[in-house]
Amino acid sequence: MAKGREHFGSGAAAVMAMAGSAIGLGNIWRFPYMVGQNGGAAFIIVYLLAAFFLSLPILLSESIVGRATHANTFGAMEKLAPGTRWKWLGFLTVISPLIILSYYSVVGGWSIEYLIKAAGSGFNEEVSSLFGEFIVKPWAPLICHTLFLLLTVAVVSAGVKSGIERFNRVSLPLLFILIVVIMVYSLTLPGAYAGVSYLLKPDFSKITPSVVAAAMGQSFFSLSLGVGTILTYSSYMKHSENLFSSGLGTAAFDLLFALIAGFAIMPAVFAAGIEPGAGPGLIFETLPYIFANMGAAAPWLSRTVSILFFLTIVIAALTSSISMCEVGVAYLVEERGQSRRKASLLVFAGTWLLGALCSLSFGPLSGVHLFGRTIFDFCDHLTSDYLMTFGSLLFVLFVGWKMPRMTVWNEFTNGGSLPGNRRLFGPVWFLIRYVAPLVILTIFVTNLVS
Repeated sequence: MAKGREHFGSGAAAVMAMAGSAIGLGNIWRFPYMVGQNGGAAFIIVYLLAAFFLSLPILLSESIVGRATHANTFGAMEKLAPGTRWKWLGFLTVISPLIILSYYSVVGGWSIEYLIKAAGSGFNEEVSSLFGEFIVKPWAPLICHTLFLLLTVAVVSAGVKSGIERFNRVSLPLLFILIVVIMVYSLTLPGAYAGVSYLLKPDFSKITPSVVAAAMGQSFFSLSLGVGTILTYSSYMKHSENLFSSGLGTAAFDLLFALIAGFAIMPAVFAAGIEPGAGPGLIFETLPYIFANMGAAAPWLSRTVSILFFLTIVIAALTSSISMCEVGVAYLVEERGQSRRKASLLVFAGTWLLGALCSLSFGPLSGVHLFGRTIFDFCDHLTSDYLMTFGSLLFVLFVGWKMPRMTVWNEFTNGGSLPGNRRLFGPVWFLIRYVAPLVILTIFVTNLVS
């Protein structure tokens, strides 16, 4: 561990932090509408396979690089491959999460608006137009975007243990409890069975190359792969921790939460008669419907649950945004000599500006298009379909073909002290070295063609 560099207090704290990075709006906001747009249960099957046979090896690749160097993404490449072009992977994984954070904070701002709405007048049956009316406004979404980013940098500026670790210890258990409560209620709504059927009965004719690519991309997005967040968090892990257990725990928590979120939202989507492929606004149209119906029978219950739920969504969004912010902050602190507070403010300034453009792309800048997409959609498409995929490809190529095999073995098995990991190393090494690059390259080409 580099002298004076912070680290997580325990293996459990590291898993909690990485799970916090993974569990967030990618599960609650993006996963349900991606399922809706890509064929329901067929998409989920591909997503499950991707999570363990592709995303987990990529996650382990990032973890190996991070803990082997105890450095930020750029510094890690300089340590392991000094004076080579691999430094550009370091630059890529500083820039990519900041682009994601820019538009992610816009969605986080929407969550803050809905929290304010829940705590104020609450929701009634006439909620279908609420989302569309809000996002086209120029100032209110921008203010919420700003507030969300300020909360993010406030936690990051407090440090690894006092800020990031402490925040995740409180937020994740609360998030799991509340999403289960919403799921149970959603399943009791009239017409909810159609949503359950949509999630459980696959139509394999829906599986096309574009659906496979979308499932892989969602898996990358949800686990924050290819953009240095896992590498950065792993760099704060002690050498005594088990990388495979941490990676498997992170993937399992993320997958479990995504599935629960799907069963919390899709039954309500069908019960409300909302189109399952409605897009990014799906969660903001569906959840208010649930709370409005709860309020008809028990207003106090509706108000309490809606406040707690949107509060938890904000917190869940923050656990992911914090990890993305930390990548840039770690780079500025360790490579540019900035204090953590100044680095946090610099990241805030850059991401706020791009995020403001993303926010305004639903209203005053809706006519501005990049390659046929709004600014928001372009940033989402660029990162989830290209930058994350390309970054993931470079990580598995680096670990599988550039790093010495013995170095990878030492990190994965803790110098041979973990018998279980010694037995798993062969299959994991094969996935990292051969399978993952071919699959990721296929996905990348598919995204380019489509």
